[in-house]
Amino acid sequence: MHTVTGESSSPSTVGAFSAQGHPNPPSDRDLQAFPLRVLPRFTEDPQEHQTQKGREVLDDRWERKQRPPPLKLDLEHEKQDHRLSSDFSPGSSSESSQMRRKTEKSSRQGPDRPASKATGGQNGHANASMELRRKHPSLESESSASQTARLMDRDDFSLNEKPPLTPSTPATDTSFFDLPRQDRRNFLLLVLLYFLQGIPMGLASGSVPFLLKPYLSYGQIGVFTLASYPYSLKLLWSPIVDAVWSPALGRRKSWILPIQTFSGLGMIYLGGRIKEMMVTAGANDGSGVWAFTGWWFFLVFLCATQDIAVDGWALTLISLPNLSYASTAQTVGLTAGHFLSYTVFLAFHTPDFTNRWFRSTPSEVGVMTLGGYLTFWGWSYLIVTLGLAMLKREEKTKEKDSIMEVYRSMIGILKLKNIQSIIIVHLIAKIGFQANDGVTNLKLIDKGFSHEDMALTVLIDFPFEISLGYYAGRWSTAYPAMHIWCWAFIGRLVAAVIAQAVVMVFPKDGVQTWYLLTVIASHIFSTFTNTVMFVAISAFHAKISDPLIGGTYMTLLATVSNLGGTFPRYFILKLVDYFTVATCHPPSTPPTDLKGALVNSTFSCALEAQKHVCQDGGGTCDISRDGYYVTNVLCVMIGVLTFWGYIRPAALKMQALPLRAWRLSDPDAK
Repeated sequence: MHTVTGESSSPSTVGAFSAQGHPNPPSDRDLQAFPLRVLPRFTEDPQEHQTQKGREVLDDRWERKQRPPPLKLDLEHEKQDHRLSSDFSPGSSSESSQMRRKTEKSSRQGPDRPASKATGGQNGHANASMELRRKHPSLESESSASQTARLMDRDDFSLNEKPPLTPSTPATDTSFFDLPRQDRRNFLLLVLLYFLQGIPMGLASGSVPFLLKPYLSYGQIGVFTLASYPYSLKLLWSPIVDAVWSPALGRRKSWILPIQTFSGLGMIYLGGRIKEMMVTAGANDGSGVWAFTGWWFFLVFLCATQDIAVDGWALTLISLPNLSYASTAQTVGLTAGHFLSYTVFLAFHTPDFTNRWFRSTPSEVGVMTLGGYLTFWGWSYLIVTLGLAMLKREEKTKEKDSIMEVYRSMIGILKLKNIQSIIIVHLIAKIGFQANDGVTNLKLIDKGFSHEDMALTVLIDFPFEISLGYYAGRWSTAYPAMHIWCWAFIGRLVAAVIAQAVVMVFPKDGVQTWYLLTVIASHIFSTFTNTVMFVAISAFHAKISDPLIGGTYMTLLATVSNLGGTFPRYFILKLVDYFTVATCHPPSTPPTDLKGALVNSTFSCALEAQKHVCQDGGGTCDISRDGYYVTNVLCVMIGVLTFWGYIRPAALKMQALPLRAWRLSDPDAK
């Protein structure tokens, strides 16, 4: 038993304890019973200092209030825990705020429901402290005074036992090869599962819109962008995935196995019919695009649902000290899958690229076709699913989450005034660069920029995106996140103006080296500003998220951010067609190699289908007003006005708010 010395043994403190029937001064067990933040300092005995510092804090409160401090559980526990950590941290506040003391209830959680979250360091190394929290706490609990009285009336209540140490990650970087063997295997499994998700996502958001351009107008391609919406809306059904499952298969495999099976079968089906479906999508003025979009919407919906299950499984597959490797697996897997299906596939699908670099005899098709690619990965899905069912066991658990409890937490978050402000910012912030992000590359292809050059541009851009993203992460650590985000916002507006200028100076005699380098430089700058914005806002989300809500808070913020980038795309592409004015003029001398009916009168050729009719009939489509230029200027103007009028003041105000302003437990935040 340790003896309290110094200030902690003051007579007023002893008197406060005597009033409650405890004549002894506070000791080690007291630190375990009461929600105090215990932090190490660099002394000869750091562990003893933890205990001593906690006792001093506790005594100081008793001396001021002349009564035992209320036992803070649930929401109040974490709130008070955070305040103490910011007051008594010997190191930086960002590091100390990551360490939390878990309530007694956490020890009764099932093995498949760890209430933890890891924040990794650079490159995913597990060098940060662990944050221990409840996943879905109740928003209503017993009063603090009654909890304190009930605890002190227990027969086994004591102040004489040493508190347990708070679990934390190693102080030094942990490389992949230093991980336990089981963690290494599970890490590779997670990378594989996330990689499979990235395959159809890279096609839906990257390659397929390029391949649809010869068949569809910009507005019709805007309809296809609706296929990516499930990833922005998955929060709506994620509680169901967490709460409904079969004990025979396991909590996560109950969803992953059937989802991957349906995904594989769907990709095999699409692979055998994709060419005809793309032609049908563009027939009858693009009336078939809705059916084509429906198939991809279903495929992306399956991937989004699988992502929910894999995210939950990742928390239990990796051991607690190395949990930051779960987010690393997600980053590596999704990025690799998207890169393969977008950059690599687009390059090898292009005949010019493959004929130049990989063939001695030219061919009219590339090394890869969309149908063959889909079929290959469809069978790969089925093989991985079979292996997962036979070779990987999931840890059994009987604990189930309450669906309504999670939805109540989400509604409580949405009622916070500051959350409503950040939602508005997210929904309008990306309007300024939508034309650049969604139309510029398509317009370059329309102007005559070859698929080979576009594939080369994206291929070169990828390593720059990764390397420059590293510096973006460092800046977000060294400077206020929303300040970095605001500077990147201005950069993206500038990038949109530069991109339009690059399109306007497209050489009439074909793409030359100087122009290709200009396009690459413009693309790298646009991607870099996009990456900086993403890293900065992600860092801000991680800072403000209420630890008590855990993944629900973060997922809600990420969902709103993604939705802000997806929902305007449909309308922007529609506006490009709306503002475009083009007229088809019949030929003065009918050509002999007509591919369609001879054009003998003028008509509008603003849409892609009309343009093809004009060209196949020997006519010339003259564009008098390009809708891309009008739409991009309109978007940039909206971006400038909203940024200076609302977004920037709101962002800086949110940056200056204390953390308690984002907590459900704080009455001023509501």
